[in-house]
Amino acid sequence: MTAQTHQNDLADILARHPRVLDNLERRRLIQDAVDHREAIVSANGALATWTPTESTGRSPKDTYIVRHPASEGNIDWDSPNNIPLEPDTFDMLWQDALTTLSGKEQVYVTDRVVGADSSYALPVRTVTDWALTALFTDNMFRPVPADLERSVFAQRPFTLLVCPYDKLDPARYEGRLRRLPDGRTSDMAVAMDFDRRLGVVYGSAYGGSVKKLIFTVMNYILPGEGILPLHCSANEGPEGDCALLLGLSGTGKTTLSADPRRALLGDDEHGWSDNGVANFENGCYAKLINLRQDKEPEIWHAVFHQAPYLEHGAIVENCMMYPWGTFDVDDERYTPNSRASYPLIYLSNIKPSSTSGHPRTILFLTADANGVLPPVSKLTPEQAMLWFLMGYTSKLAGTETGIVDPVSTFSRFFGEPFMPRNPDVYARMLGERMEKYGTWVYLVNTGWSGGPYGVGARMDIHLTREIVHAALGGELEDVEYVEDQRFHILVPTSCPGVPSTLLFPRNTWADKEAYDARARKLAADFCAHFDKAYGNKNIAPQVARECPGK
Repeated sequence: MTAQTHQNDLADILARHPRVLDNLERRRLIQDAVDHREAIVSANGALATWTPTESTGRSPKDTYIVRHPASEGNIDWDSPNNIPLEPDTFDMLWQDALTTLSGKEQVYVTDRVVGADSSYALPVRTVTDWALTALFTDNMFRPVPADLERSVFAQRPFTLLVCPYDKLDPARYEGRLRRLPDGRTSDMAVAMDFDRRLGVVYGSAYGGSVKKLIFTVMNYILPGEGILPLHCSANEGPEGDCALLLGLSGTGKTTLSADPRRALLGDDEHGWSDNGVANFENGCYAKLINLRQDKEPEIWHAVFHQAPYLEHGAIVENCMMYPWGTFDVDDERYTPNSRASYPLIYLSNIKPSSTSGHPRTILFLTADANGVLPPVSKLTPEQAMLWFLMGYTSKLAGTETGIVDPVSTFSRFFGEPFMPRNPDVYARMLGERMEKYGTWVYLVNTGWSGGPYGVGARMDIHLTREIVHAALGGELEDVEYVEDQRFHILVPTSCPGVPSTLLFPRNTWADKEAYDARARKLAADFCAHFDKAYGNKNIAPQVARECPGK
């Protein structure tokens, strides 16, 4: 079936439905969510909601990409996150979603865009039966700009159907969708069709399913237009200097990007075009677990400020709330992945346009619990492409008799589940832009020093801030560097505000042989992962040889 056939079927459903609520104002969406008992008004005015247990996070094993012969060569099907779906199965999902929506009392339609730069803003039409889902798109996606016609996607919009609380008939999809461990077929699907510009979220009530589906779409379509998509935060200094911060969970990306001296463009998704950097989103989808007002005052205020509920509209998802309406962000019994969706305008220090020039500086953040990486190092374009490919950090395994051993974690481009194209495309685009615009890339270790977790100590946040300020201020551009031959990074011999002894991690270990053994092990982890993930992925030789341990 063609894209036009699917669009015609949707248009027919909407034309015949007795109650289509088309682009309602925000206050009305909030009121409907409350009236329909989709959410509860909290004591501070935010909306509180709880999803079924299977919807407390994304469901990567139920997330699919439609495989078309014409475009399948663009996608890395060896990546565990790129699960192919037959076009005819997607057609079934689309028709089932239409049938389900046609039977609902009301249907909400929102027309928004993704992308603050109107030259490549993607029009997104969302059709759903839940007011809360419509409000989520109002929080997270951007208003349609007056000059949308200049967008390369003006005539290629994306349409998304969302049935968050309905379930598929497993028997109908037997052999087509995932088989569960007990032998049943999954009743949930998050599916995207890049070629026909269509998406379906069926059975997942997690707001992130909508957000990340569209992010994945952008990460696929933008390189085709010569634009590099990035899973990063971005901010701008008083002189207009743009900086990007990339890092996985636990690396300090949110904390370090919230700098009172710099205006925030966005905290998660950006594009880098010939015009500069632009945020994709209109809002933030922040994790709430263990949030502290003194450490994250901006996020805290955005979510928990007092306002009449019709003026608030922040959506607090799966966070413990007491009967009197206050939240307990430390209670993770239901899920540690409690979230809040809110508009960027709830933050005090933002750049309203969400756009900036070309980044002067990019920071790759890693929390190395092995304690073997320096607190800061500079990367050549080839080295940056390699570390971009690897997306390294380390996480702590479960304890056994009090011992915790770090586990190396790699997520390509610091966002593996959402980067569907062949990896050489994203890496090459980064290197080209670094060369063209003179961008500096630094690797910042926010993890451990003086030994691994359990022996050494976590990098002091004040020292890390000094490093970040030095990097963003250009103070590391002309200092002397020494190459680390094992990890292929350039280590500065001095950094303002940081004792020189800390810059070379081996110096901070009491047991030098233990450092060498740990460093060899981490380098071996890099080699093993690179060979497995990229051994046949057309990675340029000059990039491949920058892999630690090679």
